[in-house]
Amino acid sequence: MASKPKPTTAMLQLIEQVKLELPLDEPANFVCGPEGSCIGCPKKLLELVDSELSYWETAIANGDTPLLGDISRLGKLCKNVRRGLKRSGVL
Repeated sequence: MASKPKPTTAMLQLIEQVKLELPLDEPANFVCGPEGSCIGCPKKLLELVDSELSYWETAIANGDTPLLGDISRLGKLCKNVRRGLKRSGVL
């Protein structure tokens, strides 16, 4: 039976997975669409995820250890943002 990863390792794996799946590095997605064309603001959603990822990368680099609840909240946030981006047609 494989052992569970440590919280820091699990958070870093989650961050890498989010960076692969969400278009965080595409500047075209960080602009607001024409009036009334988006459902949920893709710009704000991506900025929220980007700031959370930056926070955790910095916190881990400074020696902080995320709790299981922190990992769960980040995962849920990213899942909901992904769903919103799909509705807006970004993904």
